[in-house]
Amino acid sequence: MADTVDTKVIMTSESFRVFRITNESDGTGEAAVIKLNLSDFTAVNGIVPVAFDIHEIDWSVHGMNYVSLEWDATTNDEIAILRGNGYRPYQREGGALRDPLSAGATGDIVLTTDGHVDGSMYDIKIIGKFRAAYV
Repeated sequence: MADTVDTKVIMTSESFRVFRITNESDGTGEAAVIKLNLSDFTAVNGIVPVAFDIHEIDWSVHGMNYVSLEWDATTNDEIAILRGNGYRPYQREGGALRDPLSAGATGDIVLTTDGHVDGSMYDIKIIGKFRAAYV
């Protein structure tokens, strides 16, 4: 068997995208799974963004130790470690949490679960903005 997972775009505007990432675990868990693949998103002008900068994260994680979100790179860059219920409004804290685009960066967001058991779950909402190469 495998965990039941889903990633949906739940809102799109000219400025922001809202993603909802969910999991109901059968105990299998996830390890460095791409949840947001930038190559899946192309602007009207045909340009693929280089990064997704995060303005807010809202989450619920139950039955597992934590969920780790990272930007994919040669050595991944940590976005957040999520436990229990929470909300981080980076926009209110001076702007967005920006992908540093470290060596080997793809701009993708990867997720890993820790301590997952049968019946554990997460529900994560990420609000952010795509960044073009020139910004």
